[in-house]
Amino acid sequence: MSAPRAVLDALHATIVGQDEVCEGLVLAVVAGGHVLLEGAPGVAKTLACRALAAAVGGVFRRVQFTPDLLPSDVTGTRIFDQKSGEFTTVLGPLFANVVLADEINRAPAKVQSALLEGMQERRATIGPQTHDLPTPFLVLATMNPYDAEGTYPLPHAQLDRFLTKLVVAYPSLEEERTIVDRFGAGEPPLLADVVTLDDVRRWQREAHAVFVDAKVRDYAVALVRASREADLVVHGASPRAALALVALARARAYLEGRAFATPDDVRDIAPSVLRHRLSYDDRIALGDRDPEEVVRRIVAAVRAP
Repeated sequence: MSAPRAVLDALHATIVGQDEVCEGLVLAVVAGGHVLLEGAPGVAKTLACRALAAAVGGVFRRVQFTPDLLPSDVTGTRIFDQKSGEFTTVLGPLFANVVLADEINRAPAKVQSALLEGMQERRATIGPQTHDLPTPFLVLATMNPYDAEGTYPLPHAQLDRFLTKLVVAYPSLEEERTIVDRFGAGEPPLLADVVTLDDVRRWQREAHAVFVDAKVRDYAVALVRASREADLVVHGASPRAALALVALARARAYLEGRAFATPDDVRDIAPSVLRHRLSYDDRIALGDRDPEEVVRRIVAAVRAP
């Protein structure tokens, strides 16, 4: 039986560096949650998503989000069949095991709302009918933080539905040299079908059974509650963040072959869970303070058991 480490090795075979991003993607698969990746153009956000989709197999769909995108372009639509005299349903790209929402902030709110039901309820309503999405179901979304022109801010309700937000940084000098050597002659083939969808379903069941002590649970809750009282924060994280912390702590323990989660698991994944769930005051918008530093202070202020 394959282990999650096989997917992580497949990502490292394609992606140079980005250890935190690769691990975060695998943890999201094990925890059964969605991922938001933010980074400059050309840092392999889309490639990482494609590599993950290839490794886990199943159905993969990519949607390029643009200002003229319609909700039906994501969920699907109903078409009138003149021969039968009835409407037939055409399922959209949302009906896949792995959905890549590329540059998700370039589509208007109406399109964003089309994703909400699918991301939370794991189903989509098309006309009078509601259809269940396949399992496992994972949304990987990318964002470019620099080009504000022609973009739309993501609703907080949607941001809260992302289990984790991963920041894809620029590579180091040695990593960039390796990238040029590896990709200079063309993109190498992705490692496909490293594991099966049945493996992923089994991981999710077994990870859910990982033991979480009451002290670890209380630590996760304390981090979330501390975010609501932190300086520069207008609105803190919701209870869904505490659920995400525990789920990812279980996934991290499972990835490392442990039957129990530790406070270190919670602390290490806390920034990726909190960073997109906080609303800041005007001093952040004016550029006087760094949001990542605010998150680091929140984590540092809560004592681990």
